[in-house]
Amino acid sequence: MDAIREYLPLLIPVLIIQLALMIFALWDLLHQPVTRGPRWLWFVVVIFVNIIGPILYFTIGREER
Repeated sequence: MDAIREYLPLLIPVLIIQLALMIFALWDLLHQPVTRGPRWLWFVVVIFVNIIGPILYFTIGREER
């Protein structure tokens, strides 16, 4: 338990960034009329591929308007 407390100040900002990216990516995914690839696949990538999933969605998953 002490090892976790030692790294907690470093983990909290990373977890907040991860959660914010995931929420914003899911919100954007639900409001995009067209995506590159199936919408369900992007949903799975955003949810299960932690920080990199939302970044991948924003860089290659969104269709240009």
